[in-house]
Amino acid sequence: MLLKNSVVYLRALEPEDIDLLYFWENNTDIWKVSSTIMPFSKFTLTNYVMEESQKDIFEARQLRLVIVETTSDKTVGLLDLFEFEPIDQRGSLGIMINENADRQKGFAKNALLLFEEYCKKILNLHQLYARTDTDNLAAKALFESCGYENCGCLKHWHRNQDGWKDQLEFQKIL
Repeated sequence: MLLKNSVVYLRALEPEDIDLLYFWENNTDIWKVSSTIMPFSKFTLTNYVMEESQKDIFEARQLRLVIVETTSDKTVGLLDLFEFEPIDQRGSLGIMINENADRQKGFAKNALLLFEEYCKKILNLHQLYARTDTDNLAAKALFESCGYENCGCLKHWHRNQDGWKDQLEFQKIL
């Protein structure tokens, strides 16, 4: 199965995910890395899950998948493809693993490797890229361990309540 291994599997959003999405999307600690500046209502998230997330990726230009632990069927995170450019065969990715209890267990790495295969074999992408703040050591380690190349540093690229952050740009040719 393309979107499953012994550690995690990736699936589409379901209506049952709305409460967890509500929690994650309104967690102001995550806003620092997601460029979110206001809370999301359950109504908005319900509309997104029921309508927007069901659109074809070529229409929506984005895809959100849920990361689930294979052995327990516990939802542990999200993986996003955005800035999807089918002509240039590339897309940007974002990954989020639930707070501390679910981190450092290999979920992100396994999800990313599954997602790369999906992007290469199904979406016919040539490359994936991601940006992360220079002080996000976990993200930096994840991308490096998966073979992403650090292509440079964008100075004062991301502003949050803590001030300006430099961002590293990672790229992988699939």
